[in-house]
Amino acid sequence: MAASLVRRDKKSTAAHLKADLNWTDNSSGVRQLQELLDSVLNPEKPAADTEALDWCKCLIAGGEGFEEFCKTVRSYDNATLCGLVWTANFVAYRCRTCGISPCMSLCAECFNNGDHTGHDFNMFRSQAGGACDCGDSNVMRETGFCNRHRLRTGENVPSVPRDLLLMSEMVLPCFIICVIQYLRDGYTEPDTSTERDLQKVLQQLEPQISFLEELTKMGGAMRTVLTKILTNQQIFKDLSMGQEDNVYAKKNYEKYLSALKNSGLVSVEEKAQSGAAEPTRGAEAGAGAGVLGLLGAEAPASPDESNKEEDQDGGQSVGQRKRVKLSSTAKDPSIMDSLKHKCFLEELLFWTIKYEFPQKMVTFLLNMLPDQDYKITFTKTFVQHYAFIMKTLMKSQESDTMSNRIVHISVQLFSNEELARHVTEECQLLDIMVTVLLYMMESCLIKSELQDEENSRHVVVNCSEPLLKNNTYWPLVSDFINILSHQSVAKKFLEDHSLLMLWMSFVSFFQGMNLNKRELSEHVEFESQTYYAAFAAELEACAQPMWGLLTHCKVKETQEYTKTVVRYCLETLQIWFDAIGFVDEPAPNQVTFHLPLHRYYAMFLSKAVKCQGLDLDSLLPHQEMLMKIMVHPLQIQASLSEIHSNMWVRNGLQIKGQAMTYVQSHFCNSMIDPDIFLLQVCASRLDPDYFISSVFERFKVVDLLTMASVHQNAVLDGEQERPMLEGALTFLVILSSLRIHLGMADDEILRAEMVSQLCMNDRTHSSLLDLIPENPNPKSGIVPGSCSFEEMLSAVADFKAPVFEPGGSMQQGMYTPKEEVWEKEFDPIMVVLRTVYRRDVQSAMDRYSAFLKQSGMHTTGNPWPPYKERTPLHPCYKGLDRLLHCKTLHIVIFTLLYKIWLDHSNMSEHVLCMVLYLIELGLDNQVQEDKEDEEPCIEEHCHDSWFPGTNLLSNLHHVINYVRVRVPETAPEVKREKDPPPSTSAEAANFGQNVREAQVFSLVAERRRKFQEIINRSSTEASQVVRPKSSSTRWVPPGTPPQLVTEILEIRESMLSLLIKLHQKLSAKQNSLSATWLEDMETNSHAHGDGITAIERILTKAATRSRQSKRSIQEICGKVSPPIAPKKNSPTDKKTMDKDERRQRARERQQKLLAEFASRQKSFMETAMDVESPDAEAAMDLGASEVMESEVLYDCVICGQSGPSTEDRPTGLVVLLQASSVLGHRCKSDETKKLPTTDDEHIYPADTCGAAHDVRLALMQRFFKDSSCLQSVSIGWEGGVYVQTCGHTLHIDCHKSYMVSLRNDQVLQGFSVDKGEFTCPLCRQFANSVLPCRPGRSTEVVSWHMPTNKKTAVLVKEVEDLQEQLGLFPTESNLSKEMESVIKDIKNTTQRKYMDYGKNPGSPDNDFLFMYSVARTNLELELVHRGGNLCSGGASAAAKRSCLNQLFHVLAMHMRLYSIDSAYNPWTRLTQVAQRRDDCLDDERPEVPMLFRDCPSLLIIFVLTMPQPLRKEHFICLVRMLYNLQYTQALASLSAKFSPEERQAWSTSGALKKNASDAEKSYDALLSHVIGELSKVKTVYDVNTDVPSMLSSSVWSPHSIEYSLQQFCLPYLRLSCLLQHHLYGDKLSGCPEVEEFSGLAGCLGLLAPALQPSNPIYSASCLDWTVNAFDLMTQWCSEVTGLSDTQAKKSITLLVQDPQWASPHLLHLPDHYNIIFQYYHKKACTACKKVPKDPALCLVCGTFVCLKGLCCKQQGICECVLHSQHCGAATGIFLLINASVIIIIRGHRFCLWGSVYLDAHGEEDRDLRRGKPLFLCVERYRVLQQQWVSHTFDHINKRWGPHYNGL
Repeated sequence: MAASLVRRDKKSTAAHLKADLNWTDNSSGVRQLQELLDSVLNPEKPAADTEALDWCKCLIAGGEGFEEFCKTVRSYDNATLCGLVWTANFVAYRCRTCGISPCMSLCAECFNNGDHTGHDFNMFRSQAGGACDCGDSNVMRETGFCNRHRLRTGENVPSVPRDLLLMSEMVLPCFIICVIQYLRDGYTEPDTSTERDLQKVLQQLEPQISFLEELTKMGGAMRTVLTKILTNQQIFKDLSMGQEDNVYAKKNYEKYLSALKNSGLVSVEEKAQSGAAEPTRGAEAGAGAGVLGLLGAEAPASPDESNKEEDQDGGQSVGQRKRVKLSSTAKDPSIMDSLKHKCFLEELLFWTIKYEFPQKMVTFLLNMLPDQDYKITFTKTFVQHYAFIMKTLMKSQESDTMSNRIVHISVQLFSNEELARHVTEECQLLDIMVTVLLYMMESCLIKSELQDEENSRHVVVNCSEPLLKNNTYWPLVSDFINILSHQSVAKKFLEDHSLLMLWMSFVSFFQGMNLNKRELSEHVEFESQTYYAAFAAELEACAQPMWGLLTHCKVKETQEYTKTVVRYCLETLQIWFDAIGFVDEPAPNQVTFHLPLHRYYAMFLSKAVKCQGLDLDSLLPHQEMLMKIMVHPLQIQASLSEIHSNMWVRNGLQIKGQAMTYVQSHFCNSMIDPDIFLLQVCASRLDPDYFISSVFERFKVVDLLTMASVHQNAVLDGEQERPMLEGALTFLVILSSLRIHLGMADDEILRAEMVSQLCMNDRTHSSLLDLIPENPNPKSGIVPGSCSFEEMLSAVADFKAPVFEPGGSMQQGMYTPKEEVWEKEFDPIMVVLRTVYRRDVQSAMDRYSAFLKQSGMHTTGNPWPPYKERTPLHPCYKGLDRLLHCKTLHIVIFTLLYKIWLDHSNMSEHVLCMVLYLIELGLDNQVQEDKEDEEPCIEEHCHDSWFPGTNLLSNLHHVINYVRVRVPETAPEVKREKDPPPSTSAEAANFGQNVREAQVFSLVAERRRKFQEIINRSSTEASQVVRPKSSSTRWVPPGTPPQLVTEILEIRESMLSLLIKLHQKLSAKQNSLSATWLEDMETNSHAHGDGITAIERILTKAATRSRQSKRSIQEICGKVSPPIAPKKNSPTDKKTMDKDERRQRARERQQKLLAEFASRQKSFMETAMDVESPDAEAAMDLGASEVMESEVLYDCVICGQSGPSTEDRPTGLVVLLQASSVLGHRCKSDETKKLPTTDDEHIYPADTCGAAHDVRLALMQRFFKDSSCLQSVSIGWEGGVYVQTCGHTLHIDCHKSYMVSLRNDQVLQGFSVDKGEFTCPLCRQFANSVLPCRPGRSTEVVSWHMPTNKKTAVLVKEVEDLQEQLGLFPTESNLSKEMESVIKDIKNTTQRKYMDYGKNPGSPDNDFLFMYSVARTNLELELVHRGGNLCSGGASAAAKRSCLNQLFHVLAMHMRLYSIDSAYNPWTRLTQVAQRRDDCLDDERPEVPMLFRDCPSLLIIFVLTMPQPLRKEHFICLVRMLYNLQYTQALASLSAKFSPEERQAWSTSGALKKNASDAEKSYDALLSHVIGELSKVKTVYDVNTDVPSMLSSSVWSPHSIEYSLQQFCLPYLRLSCLLQHHLYGDKLSGCPEVEEFSGLAGCLGLLAPALQPSNPIYSASCLDWTVNAFDLMTQWCSEVTGLSDTQAKKSITLLVQDPQWASPHLLHLPDHYNIIFQYYHKKACTACKKVPKDPALCLVCGTFVCLKGLCCKQQGICECVLHSQHCGAATGIFLLINASVIIIIRGHRFCLWGSVYLDAHGEEDRDLRRGKPLFLCVERYRVLQQQWVSHTFDHINKRWGPHYNGL
């Protein structure tokens, strides 16, 4: 039965079966269908056979066409969601204003149909794929829906008729099981011996899966059917096992079961057996072992596998580190129990994972999501397979692609809060995720080497594992972050203590990873780059989930969560300390930047105090724990300082990279900020003396803090002491002044961050957004682009719009700090904290001092960083101020002030600055306890009581008399032992007492004692503890240093007296402060200034806050004296003297050098300027208006010699030759053409100058003699050669040796020396040839400038004689050789097709045409550069580049080789009425009639072929004669535009004037003559009658005739005038545009000067006939009328020409970039019919091309390069659609030009990364066009590279 059905016609069978099935008793139909399907869908057939698919389509459609069926089903689409699924690289939109979830995205159609004006949206290129959320109110606000989904049109669709989808319900289950069977069959395990090719299987299944995808796109009705089938468990049961008798299906099912088994996930049957064997594994077996067991890590099961893993990375870096395997405890072993598939959907997902997420399968599964039932089932299935996904991902070779596909699915499921909550409750989603993450990281653990290497029990992840290096964990972490962003889910997580504990153990895997050990002996041989992986892992796997949790702990009600997290953090930290064996000292020379546990603890503490009103102390551990917690973060701060002090150089650059990354904007608020906050918390709760001494010891500068001038430091080299001391002090300043977590509001933080970034440099909007650390979780208040950001920005900064200089670089819109920000808010401390590069701090200070100078606040010397008042501390952190009020710090301050005053080594201005900052902070932040600071305190006689109390204010004026120091024997202080003893006994007693009280101070001892006290707190003998001599880390090599002896120094200073002495020292005046200065001070002048100001500010503050201090200050100022060192003339004094003297000398030397340099520069500038200035140009060009007797001298820029150019040693101009089609792209009308952005708009190239000239020449060649045609027009409109120079000259032999040296110089230049390219040795302009200069001029010059009184007729004869002279072949010389080589260069510049226009290529005629056209091209281009006319007169920028004079000589020299046959010489036909020559043979084509010839071309030909130099009188004669012809052409052309009646009228009116005396100069007489002559033959005017003339409607008045005649002749006059200017140096005088004609005519001598009255002149008055005008005209007209009919009809269009062209323009672009982007980024290429990967647009002609596309390659050249050759003669300007940038192709090089579209903040958006709306920047586009027209791309753009024809 089935067999017979299969053979029948598909359509009728389908219809027949459908009818059967519709009966109530449809059993026979069902049976028939079943049999048919069994035979058709036989999985044993190859999948590539599409017969089955065709059957399915027909059956489903039930007899009608499949397309019609699709349409019908679509009409029942009831979906309210869009759900369009896209894959990577698709362009989608995201609107932050409308989104509820940060992952929300919209397809372009929904976005454009919704209203998002004024919203914060951007366009983006999808990385991993996505789906459109329009219509889903769980993910976005309804206001953002598009029209279609807002109106919910899906809801009122009629219900589906039952029979429509009846067949689908029957056929599809069989089809799906068939696909599944193919998948089962095709799968092979990766470890089997056969070559595994999953891709092949998938390729064969492509049509089947595409068919499924097609079904999902039919809309809601079909999706419902599919959902039923996919989720129905019964159907699955019936079909999956295969029927009893089907062997194939059985075998197939076996394969499936084995695949299940191999996935490491046990099927239920085996569960029972494995359960028994389980408890044998590991100590922690039982519940927990299940997890690893199920995840397939049973170590014993696969011994070979684990060995393999270890061998793989037994490389050098990991050789000694064995992987550690852990057994973890999971909460519930049933999480990953077993995969048992109950429906098609589950098995489909299983195979999708097995095949590593093929794109088509993913798209199919996602396309189904708009169906709610499906969505829920699918999400559960996905969660059920989660562990298996992770296993597959870890094994995958293509983990990147797979990651993207996983996230593509998961982001659609988990962004929806409703769904996420549902799955969390029902499927234990959180448990699964945490367990899976734990398991994943456990695969790459190693033993931690932090602290105690041997006995450490702590394990960390190994950052060099591919898992971390390639971010393989990313999809899982990203899902976890995504679900934690939902409040309901996060609360579940925070309430579940066992989960939290698991998570903490996960975090502890990262605690202390990527440990750095300082290399002490030699440089590390292999710099590992693992730190990238480590930082990324901490940020993504630890910090981001932390921020996610923190966002849900914002209010009082969530206190409990915080307490729990804090408790677990502390517990885990304690476990960690124990595991690494940490007691009290960190191990030396080790640092890890990764302490996520500390940071979790810190951030939750901060939130608790700031948002939840918890009391800090309730969350803090005991003191001992705090001491431990503080050690590692402090170690990092000290190491940062060590790294910047170059103590880690032997570890290579990567350690610097780590130090930078740690403070970089994306990491700082998850790393350095929490660290500093934690240290602030410790400092506020621990004993301040202990804390301060810990800091100095960590920074290794304890030994430096001695009063002695010499000391030993066992741990630092001399040059490292100063930066380390600066580091320690700066750290203390940051610690005591930073308020980010200590009481600043969010707005204040944002403002401070913004100000600090803007102070370093002006910033663009986007870089500022990037640099402001925002909470990594996008839901936290400060979202980039939120109004608070914009408001804040406008409050602190001014916008500087981009400025454009045509030659400058493209600038972007920048924000720069407002003045009051510099004045009041610049905070150097914040800047230091946020700078990644040290140079940024300097940059901020430079900008600050520039501001002060400019505003006159501080003009002399360098200002110091300003002191900024701080936000008050949050009451919880008040203890932090005790740091500033502790004796240890005061002793350090005192010691440092003393050392600076005495110029001890290693002190610096920065040290003093920080010390003063600390004093000032202490004065501003008083500790409340001390009330009795005014009473003098009784001195204690304890050995370390330097100061009576702890209050800084009272300690300031405390005088310290003697200090006992330990110094080496060699120190200067020791010599004083030999002083005579004190004379009187009283003094002696005094001295003895002082020695007894001399303070001795050892920081180390101090903090040791404190520590011992804490540890032995219980025992009573705490006070008698013996102090260890030095810290255990020190090791002193025996015998090297001199012995230490104890000395007593007499000091007798207080901090105040030292400050006042420093004030004198800085101001270099004794008594700089008078006794009364305090009274005279005005208080507010202190905010900005240098050290002097800072000291005055501190003294003022001290005086106003304490009477005692005020008295002391006045006393000290009264009796102040110059500083006296303890021992006069100690070496330090001498050193300072020398130092000053040395400085002075160095300064003088520098001045001298600078002066010399400046004078050199000046002379260079003068030579360079010579060329540029217009006056000097006359000397450069051979034309000079005054007579020059001597030869022209040239300077060679290589050898520097100056001399004339000679035959054997010629000089040449540096020139750039380039082919150009700019002229060819000119149009008639001034309106620029628009870029088409819809299918209806087009650009037609037919009306361009290039096209018009091509048509003209082609027409001529059809009818006239070829050689004559080639002299009647110019070519070079397209592909003409343009010659420009920078104006510098060089000897040609020097140039040759320069080229040789360039060739040997292997530096990668942006040009190709082999192609003759080089840069001018002087100005570095790009060039590629040298144009020889003609040897100088002698006295004959005079004669050819003199105005002559010869009659025109005489001149005409002279010209004729000159033309008869044969060209003398130049003698063979160096000069002539060079000239020939230049001609060769010129020919090679352009392509052959732009040179060969003749019938026989390569003929002399062709060459001749090309040569004179080069001259024409250069003249025309100069005209264009001057704005299309000569009204502006004078020299223009273009004229400076022009070298027409030299070019003319080279061309003339070459053209003299061709003589014009006198019989055909146009000159005779111009000037004589010839006798009729009837002997012309009929078969030969006629010559081109004079009226069809191009006058400017003729002029250039005459000038170039006559002997040089040409006298000016002869030149003028040429111009006059040709003007007659030009004028006649104008008349003829005009007459053709008349209507027949008008012609009649003008003809008769003019005829009357023929006999008047001035008939030859009256336009009406001449016009009527021309009309009469041309009317003799009907064909001339008849041709045009069928073309209704444009102007026929208007009546021609004498005025309009005159105007159009002038316009017709103007181009010829302009060209002649310009030529005259270059040949003879005549000045071009400017004139208003209306008078241009008369101006030019006067300049060329066509008008006698007397004939230039103010009244309007007539163009006819410039005529100058040597023979009877009417006769000559008759002759010219007869050439046209004498043509045979066929020729005449066609060629007559040549008569009507219009020489006027508008200036060249690029296309007109739309204002919004989006218009271009939306039309072109999906447009298919016209050549290959595919949508290009990189589409590009030519901005000259609008052609759409594939950039880099291999599809359109021809002869190995890609399409853009091909187009640039075709359209611009190797210059192309392309807009890259997907990048918004413009690239320029010039010959074999290309460069990125920049973008002409900027966003609202004046910034480019290259590659559309930010996707903000872009608008056309008119100035930039103008600059681009100007560079194109003036051919200056090569000079202005610097970054060129070769494109190897690959664009």
